[in-house]
Amino acid sequence: MSLGALLIRADASVAIGTGHVMRCLALAQAWQDAGGRVVFVTAGLAEWLQQRLTAEGMEFVAIEAGLNEKQESVCLEQIVRTYKASWAVVDGYHFNDRYLTELKARGLNLLVLDDSGLNECCAVDFVLNPNSNANVHMYPKCGSGTTLLLGTKYALLRREFTAWRGWERQTGTKVRRLLTTMGGSDPDDITDLALQAIGMLKDKDIDHTVITGGSNRRLQNLKTRAMSISERIRVLPTVSDVPRLMAESDLAITAAGGTLWELMYMSCPVVSFGRVSVQRTILEQLNAQGTVLNMGCPSQVQPHELAQRIDELSKSQSRRAKMALLGREQVDGKGAERVCRILANSN
Repeated sequence: MSLGALLIRADASVAIGTGHVMRCLALAQAWQDAGGRVVFVTAGLAEWLQQRLTAEGMEFVAIEAGLNEKQESVCLEQIVRTYKASWAVVDGYHFNDRYLTELKARGLNLLVLDDSGLNECCAVDFVLNPNSNANVHMYPKCGSGTTLLLGTKYALLRREFTAWRGWERQTGTKVRRLLTTMGGSDPDDITDLALQAIGMLKDKDIDHTVITGGSNRRLQNLKTRAMSISERIRVLPTVSDVPRLMAESDLAITAAGGTLWELMYMSCPVVSFGRVSVQRTILEQLNAQGTVLNMGCPSQVQPHELAQRIDELSKSQSRRAKMALLGREQVDGKGAERVCRILANSN
């Protein structure tokens, strides 16, 4: 059976981050692995992300930013026909219900990635919400023609992560290696908060790696901050092997989003922040389960508070071991494969 082409409509910028494109990349890789072709359609994508997609063997089509719903739906329909795409995937908070309705009205087979619930009844074929709090009550207006794919069993992890299946973490008595990663751009500058907290830790023998992300405009400022705190901090814009770094880290600081599921899959205990309300809701649930330590809204957290929580976790081997176990139990790394099989069987 020929899969045909998978068309993915997603954007990335300093303001919205790179999470939408990166999780769609995981789905794209799985589609490729099953023998299909992938085309990304984006507006204003950073050069480093374009290079990443090209290196992955993905095709790339740039469209004009700022089109209204009807204009863009016409454009997307033409691209679907040009590439003979069997499915269109849409991921982004700025794609509203009117836009989705326009796309579906043009006869596109449509999967929508969502995190917070659709407000209106959009006759899309699939809604994919890979978050731990996803449930049918978030989609009361979706009709019988829409299939809901809900929960972390559908979390989308890229190939470099799924290669670590079968690996098991050995939790150390103390935290020796700390990782901070806030995605591609960190618009709220949580990385700086983390660096300040590191300078306040009681244990000064911790090696700290910071991944700023390829679209973070504060790289030099963060490097300057790190140098003023400790020579044991290294600040890197990107890392070639992120899963290995996560495996080598005893604890991570991150913002909720795709990176959170990656860290959970890698059994890395996580201290996390919620940039928006839906993320904070997810973190509250995970915190109650003992899976993640929730710090809440970053603007309401002081560096000394974060340092105190890290110190507490560093001392508790049993708590970190539990977090590691629960993380891998909730995210098994097979989400992208599951979604691709469902789409392929729905052609």
